[in-house]
Amino acid sequence: MTPRRAGSAKVVVVQPATVWLAGALAVACAAAAWLGVALVRARRRHDRALEQRGWLLERERESAARTAVDAERARIARELHDIVSHNVSLMIVQASAAREVLASMPEEAVTALAAVERAGRDTMTELRHLLGLLAPPADGGDDDRTDLAPQPSLSRLSPLIDRISFAGLPTDVRISGEPRPLPTGIDVTAYRIVQEALTNALKHSPGGKAEVTIRYAERSLRIEVLNTGPSVLTGDGTGERAARGGGGAGRGLLGLRQRVNVYGGDLDARRRLGGGYRVRARIPVDPA
Repeated sequence: MTPRRAGSAKVVVVQPATVWLAGALAVACAAAAWLGVALVRARRRHDRALEQRGWLLERERESAARTAVDAERARIARELHDIVSHNVSLMIVQASAAREVLASMPEEAVTALAAVERAGRDTMTELRHLLGLLAPPADGGDDDRTDLAPQPSLSRLSPLIDRISFAGLPTDVRISGEPRPLPTGIDVTAYRIVQEALTNALKHSPGGKAEVTIRYAERSLRIEVLNTGPSVLTGDGTGERAARGGGGAGRGLLGLRQRVNVYGGDLDARRRLGGGYRVRARIPVDPA
C-alpha cells in the first residue's frame, strides 16, 4: 500500500511594517482630503469676507460723500445768505434815503443811488465768485474769473466799514494786539461775523452808531461788535421791535455760531441793557 502524500499548503506571512505603511497611507489620504475641504471652505469664507468688507467700504464712502455734500450745501447756503442779506440791506437803506431826499436834495439822492449801484455790483461780483467756484468751465479753462473779488478777509474790512458808515451807521474800528495772517476759514468767518452784526445793527437800530474791536490774542482771535440803539425799556415800542428783530435767533447768527463751533470757538449775541446789541466771538488760533 502506497502511502499518500499529504497535500501541501501555502502560508503567506504579512509583515507588521506593511500593515503600518498601509494605515499611514490611508490616514495621509484622509488628512489630505480634509485639508482640501478645509482650504476650500476657508477660501470661500475669505471671499465672502472680502465681498462684505468691500460692501461696507462702499457704504462708508457713500455716507462720507453724502456728509460732505450736506456740509458743502450748508456752507454755500450760509455764504449766499451773507452776501445777499448784507448787500440787499444796504441797497434798501440807500434807496429809501434817495427817495426821501429826491425832491429836496437831488445831489444827495444821486449819491445814495450810486451807493445802491455799487452794492448791486458787489453782490453780483461775490455771487459770480461763489457760483464760479461751484461750476467751473466745462473746458477746464479759467473763463473770465480773473477779475473776481478775493475771499472776504479782515484785511478787507475797511470797504465794509465805509459802506456801513455811508449807509447811516457810523462805525469805529479798533485793532488790539499784533495783526497776523490767519487760516483762510477763520479769516472769512471773522469777516462774516462783523458783516452780519453791522448789517443787523443797520436794519434794526437806525440812527445809532457801532464799534468794532478786533483783538489778536496769543491763542485766539476775539471779535466784539457793539451798537447803540433804543432801549428795550422805552415806551414807544421801537426798542421792543429792535429787540425782536435782532434777538440772536436769525439765520445769519445761527449760521455764524455753527461756523465758529467748527473751529472750537464760541459766539454770544445779546441785547445790551442800555440799548442796542452786542456780539462777541472767540475763535482759537494756534500761536504763530
